[in-house]
Amino acid sequence: MPYATANDIQLYYEEAGNGEPIVFVHEFADDLHSWEPQLRFFSRRYRCVAFNARGYPPSDVPKAASKYSQTIATDDIAQVMRHLKIRKAHIIGCSMGGYATLHFGLRYARMARSLTVVGAGYGSDADKRKQFLDDTEVMARRFDALGTAEAVKPYQIGPARVQFQNKDPHGFAQFCAEFAKHSALGSAHTLRGVQAKRPSIYSLERALAKLKVPLHVMSGDEDNNCIDPAIFIKRVCPSAWLTIVPNTGHAVNVEEPDLFNRLTAEFLAQVDSGRWRARDPRSLNKSTMAKKP
Repeated sequence: MPYATANDIQLYYEEAGNGEPIVFVHEFADDLHSWEPQLRFFSRRYRCVAFNARGYPPSDVPKAASKYSQTIATDDIAQVMRHLKIRKAHIIGCSMGGYATLHFGLRYARMARSLTVVGAGYGSDADKRKQFLDDTEVMARRFDALGTAEAVKPYQIGPARVQFQNKDPHGFAQFCAEFAKHSALGSAHTLRGVQAKRPSIYSLERALAKLKVPLHVMSGDEDNNCIDPAIFIKRVCPSAWLTIVPNTGHAVNVEEPDLFNRLTAEFLAQVDSGRWRARDPRSLNKSTMAKKP
């Protein structure tokens, strides 16, 4: 089995295809297999790499809570790329992986050809922060006390997951079955070390305003905790595109894989062809009319 080493932690990865590299970074409730529809589609013209985060077997599950953080999760992307001798890549991440992707762009801009951030923003809104932290700790304690299969039951049918359940019962059942196999220790440490301690999207305003890497932000229109942060990123980051997917919840790549692939392929084509452009400053005029010459 192929592994990349990240500060003595072994990270399992899979790859397919040839061409410009794409690195896929998964969400909390899933693993690299959530990107299977994307690997099959994009590996026809790209070199695709997906890996399991630390805490997600067959990657290592460090026992120390100190081995899990937003910074470490971001560094792990860079370590996988270095192991594979990838100098620069398109980075695509969902939710927890979307946060890591965004931070990767801010910290490792020279290694990012583009960034695609899906469903990022949970815990950012000030009026929802306490609820987010309380829910995160409750879930972590469920993993500690009950084990994964029992712990994940309320999470699987959260308000931004029921859309997937309604649209694709078979795919949703597969998602639940795979989620139930995750490491309880790895999940609890990830919740406490990565999720609960990551900074709000809004705190990144100054850094986002300076970001020049092409950025595609995507959110389902029924993912209530991620829509406002996505719009915020669009407003403050000149390099950002924004896509709101209708009638859709949290993990757009899983819930609407064909649409996600088409939207992402168009974005990557714009970047690869040199046709992508940052936002025209004239569009920021508060008036509906052009300024007088």
